Amino acid sequence: MGTPEHTTAGGGAGRGSGLVTGLGRACHPGPVVAVTTLTAALAVIAGRGTEGCVLAWAAVLAGQLSVGWCNDAFDAGRDIAEGRRGKPVADGAVGAGQVWTAAYAALALCVPLSFLNGLWAGAVHLVAVGAGWAYNLRLKATRWSWAPYALAFAALPAFVTLGLPGRPWPAWWVLGAGALLGIGAHLGDVLPDIRGDLVAGVHGWPQRLGPDRARRLLPVPLVAASALLVLGPAGPPGRRGVTALVLVLLVAVTGTVLGRRRERLAFATAVVVAAVDVTLLLGGTGMVPA
Repeated sequence: MGTPEHTTAGGGAGRGSGLVTGLGRACHPGPVVAVTTLTAALAVIAGRGTEGCVLAWAAVLAGQLSVGWCNDAFDAGRDIAEGRRGKPVADGAVGAGQVWTAAYAALALCVPLSFLNGLWAGAVHLVAVGAGWAYNLRLKATRWSWAPYALAFAALPAFVTLGLPGRPWPAWWVLGAGALLGIGAHLGDVLPDIRGDLVAGVHGWPQRLGPDRARRLLPVPLVAASALLVLGPAGPPGRRGVTALVLVLLVAVTGTVLGRRRERLAFATAVVVAAVDVTLLLGGTGMVPA
């Protein structure tokens, strides 16, 4: 794997606590915390038990760290050339080589931790982590940039339930909702940087849509995920589910209309819809074996 972005920038700052701080910023801590917290919550409601919950959380933590560090290390050269602020390597807080080392170490640790959850669970999780690396190294700049997000988000609940006795899969509508949440997460993650990405020559799926179309499309997969989570289970939807679905529709329409003038509002309403989706996922039955 070529790493032309390697640099010695920040060599002096990358010692001791400075190295730890730089690596902490480079791992994309927000998504790491969000995904590992969601994993722990899914493991609890699926009935994985204390040991199972800890093993699932640890495996996903290692995988998320590896993907986050790979992302910053691979983009280091471009970030330095563009003088992007807030990026630890470009700021000189840590060297790209140090971030690559951390990424490979986390990936190596992720393999045994994943298989400690079971053979099938481990395989599914490593496919998801591999999708994250594929996004960083190649797919981010192609029309298929959405695919790793969809695969990884759908794989997360499967990883949790496949670690149970009997290796059950989650309900189909949980997998579908996870994939749609991943697509929404991709659009939301890229939306603030689309114009800069286009200047830098990054032409992933959202960049090809352009900022206006990407903003309008952002709530669609999230609302579709809501519909799956409410209407997917057998039987008529409960009052709580119907109320949630009406809420996300109102919030999504508001964000689409008002977001034409305030892009941040469009993003904020999408976050609200995603939060409702996660609540529906955690409160549903699709993660609990019948």
